[in-house]
Amino acid sequence: MKISRIAAKVMVRLLLFLVLLALVPFFTGNTMNQQLHEIYIMTNNKWILIFPILLLIGFITLLITCTVQKYTKPDINWLLVLNSVMLIAYGISIYIRLSHLIK
Repeated sequence: MKISRIAAKVMVRLLLFLVLLALVPFFTGNTMNQQLHEIYIMTNNKWILIFPILLLIGFITLLITCTVQKYTKPDINWLLVLNSVMLIAYGISIYIRLSHLIK
């Protein structure tokens, strides 16, 4: 039970750190901001965007549930860890895709 509590807290903090790290260029006035204005997301099927939204809603729900219960339920903690890993992987894949488009 203690391992799941530590793993959940570490993954949530890692995810929030990576999100803050990704926002740094927007606050520093980097030239990448102008390059990102020229990139648009075009999909053939709009339902593709439902999966990242579900991941974010699931993360927020699990985070609220875990914090209210003070990380005492191991199964919810492991779900939060899994959801955090999936969000980190999704964010890395978006970062790689955007970096190829910018360069």
